[in-house]
Amino acid sequence: MKICIACGMPMTKSSDYPLGDESKDYCNYCARPDGSMQSYPEKVDGTTQFLLRTQGLDMEAARQVAIRSLSKLPAWKDVEFVED
Repeated sequence: MKICIACGMPMTKSSDYPLGDESKDYCNYCARPDGSMQSYPEKVDGTTQFLLRTQGLDMEAARQVAIRSLSKLPAWKDVEFVED
């Protein structure tokens, strides 16, 4: 079993991988429709939206939790996110 380098999700079956490609180190939720990995800003936005839907946080709190959580993952450990 692999763990997604971009969100930390366990990947246990073929459908967890982008386009079913089990050679990828990131999951289907962290991929664009073409199978390439989302950028850091895309992932921050997606994670923020997920937290808003599932955790009942306000926008700023959800964004900060997303940034803190993602910064601990291999794909983003050296990325500095600058707010626009």
